[in-house]
Amino acid sequence: MDKKIRAAFNNQFTEEEYKSYLNEFDIIGNHSLDFRIAETPIFIPKEFREKMLDTCEYIIDFIKDTNFKSITDNSIPSKYKIPNEEDFPSVLVIDFAVCNNKQNVPEPQLIEMQGFPSLYGFQVINDEITRNYAQVPDNYKSYLNGYQKDSYISLLKEIIVAETNKENVILLDVFPNKQKTRIDFYCIEKLLGIKTVCVTEIKSNGTELFYLRDGEKIIIKKIFNRIVFEELEKYNLANIIDFNLEYDVEWINHPNWFNRISKYTMPFLDHPNIPVTYFLQDIKQPIKLNEFVLKPLFSFAGMGVIINPSQEDIDLIDDPGNWILQKKVEYAPIVETLEDPAKAEIRLFYFWKKTWERPIAIHNLARLSKGEMIGTRYNEGKKWVGGTIAYFEQ
Repeated sequence: MDKKIRAAFNNQFTEEEYKSYLNEFDIIGNHSLDFRIAETPIFIPKEFREKMLDTCEYIIDFIKDTNFKSITDNSIPSKYKIPNEEDFPSVLVIDFAVCNNKQNVPEPQLIEMQGFPSLYGFQVINDEITRNYAQVPDNYKSYLNGYQKDSYISLLKEIIVAETNKENVILLDVFPNKQKTRIDFYCIEKLLGIKTVCVTEIKSNGTELFYLRDGEKIIIKKIFNRIVFEELEKYNLANIIDFNLEYDVEWINHPNWFNRISKYTMPFLDHPNIPVTYFLQDIKQPIKLNEFVLKPLFSFAGMGVIINPSQEDIDLIDDPGNWILQKKVEYAPIVETLEDPAKAEIRLFYFWKKTWERPIAIHNLARLSKGEMIGTRYNEGKKWVGGTIAYFEQ
C-alpha cells in the first residue's frame, strides 16, 4: 500500500527470482508447502497499522469484560463443551480486510476473529525468506510491539511449552500430514522441539492422555490445539475419544475459545471498523439482503458462506440461531501488481501470557486475492494471489 515501495518492488520483480523464492520455502519446509505463496508481501503505512490495532483494543476490551463468558456460552455446542477451560485464551487472531472509506482513504474492516492459533511457526520462516527476496526497507517490520525473531520464538516456547518436558507437549490435529497447513507443523516442531500427533493416535486411561511412540507410552501434559472439532465429524472421528471428560492436560488454546471468539462475537460489537452483524434469528423486520453476506456460525475456511443471499436461501435454514448476516465489506483492489491489482487481508497474531493484563499483537500473516472472496478456490489459476506477510512502517 506504500506506493513508493510498491513501485520499487514491482520494477525489480522477475519470474526467475520468484521461482527461486518459492524454492527456498520448498527446501526449508521439507517439501511440505501445499498452498500458494503470493509474488509479493504488502507494505502497511503506520496510520493503517494503528487503525487496526485500535480496533483490536476495542475487541479485547469486550473479551475482557466480566460478562463475556456468559454472553458467549451458547456459542459452544454441548457435545464439545470441554472441561478445564482457562480464564482467557493464550492466543487469538483478528482478520481485517483492506478497504477504502468514503473519502477513498484506506481503512481496515474486521472480517473475522478466532480464539485459535494460526501459522505461528511458518511465518517466522516466511519473514526471513521474504525480507531478503523483497528487499524490505529497514524501517518496515513484520513483527509488532518491539518483537523480533528471537523474542518471538522465546514467547512461543513460554506459552506453548514453558517448564513442561518437551516430549509431553504435542501439536494435535486431524490427519496432520494431509492438512494444507502442515508446513506450519513442521516449522513448529523445529522451533519448539515438540511432536505433531494425529487425534487417532490419542488414547486415554482414566484422567491420563497418552500416545505411543516406537512402542513407548508418552504421557501428554499439554496440547497445542490445532483441531477444528467439526473436522472430527467430517472424518467420522467424533467418538474416537471423549473430550468431554476431565483429563490431566492443559490446552493451548482450550477448544471452547474457538467458538467464543468467532463469528458468534461479532453481533455484539459496535465500532466504525467492524461491519454491522446480526444473528439471523434476531431479524424481525425487512432487511436489504443485497448488502449482507450470510454465514454459518460453525464452519471454517469460508465453508457455507453465501455471498449474495436470497430470501429463498434464508427460508431453507431451519436453525437460524446458528447463522449471521454480516454487512458486506468491499475489499479495495489496492495492491498494484504487474497484472490486475489485488485485494488484501491481514491477520494479526495476538498472544496472552498468564502475567499480562491483556493480549499483545506480535506478528501477522496476509493474503492476496483477485476473486470474490479470499481463499484458494476463489483464486484458481490467478497470479499475484495467495499467502504472504505484511510489513508495517515503524
